[in-house]
Amino acid sequence: MTSLPTLFVSHGAPTFALQPGCAGPALSVLGRRLLRPRAILVVSPHWLSRSVDITGAAQPETIHDFGGFEQRLYELQYPAPGAPALAREINTRLRAAGYPSQIQATRGLDHGVWVPLRYLFPDADVPVLQLALQPQQAPGYYYELGRTLAALANEGVLIVGSGSITHNLYDYRPGQAAAAYVLEFIAWLHSAVGRGDLDALLDYRRQAPHAARAHPTDEHLMPFYVALGAADDWTQNLRIDGGVTDAALGMDGFVFGTASNVLGVAPKQAASEISDVTV
Repeated sequence: MTSLPTLFVSHGAPTFALQPGCAGPALSVLGRRLLRPRAILVVSPHWLSRSVDITGAAQPETIHDFGGFEQRLYELQYPAPGAPALAREINTRLRAAGYPSQIQATRGLDHGVWVPLRYLFPDADVPVLQLALQPQQAPGYYYELGRTLAALANEGVLIVGSGSITHNLYDYRPGQAAAAYVLEFIAWLHSAVGRGDLDALLDYRRQAPHAARAHPTDEHLMPFYVALGAADDWTQNLRIDGGVTDAALGMDGFVFGTASNVLGVAPKQAASEISDVTV
């Protein structure tokens, strides 16, 4: 089976489900270009656990894990099936690699999962699993976790890290233009990815400009490292240009992996189509 890419997507605020901005159309284009996976494994910062827990429900519920928004946001559903058998396989692999792992049979999908998937796979007809993050772990831990999961991409599983390229809710200003520090941090991250500088990326907290302000707590960037580690060759990549919303929420993402296998088309054609949508 052809290896799938890995994705890092920014899901921003829950309102992204209703306000697509630039990132929504970009993800929709990407979803149409991807080879159809047999399942999707998403790492979201909105499920934190001491162990690498996995959802195991046959029909996971749509979790509305937020408050204070308009009613229609709570009425949205993403009724994708689960994949209990695959959850058991992944659990076994993680344990064999030394990771404590448990299957949570009743856990649903939080908004870090279903909001971006509404754009990528709007029919909700691909089985979805979610993997929990472990708080206080460093980027290197998540990169190695991604490497442990990498073989799944050869088995038809799309690995998605869902977070935000910047995420500072203290600076959240609805409708305002991007803050200068947000743009500087994003530019640094893109530069480090572009030059293949893994050491800098893993040490972003010290090397990136405004790192502590762009991510006062860094759980929203850790899924990026899972996607990075899980790719067959992360130095081959496409940028998903999502812009910045509400001053502080960077919405860019990445497609990581061997470009000729990523989208089934020439890389420049794919990048051009995504760019055209996001203008």
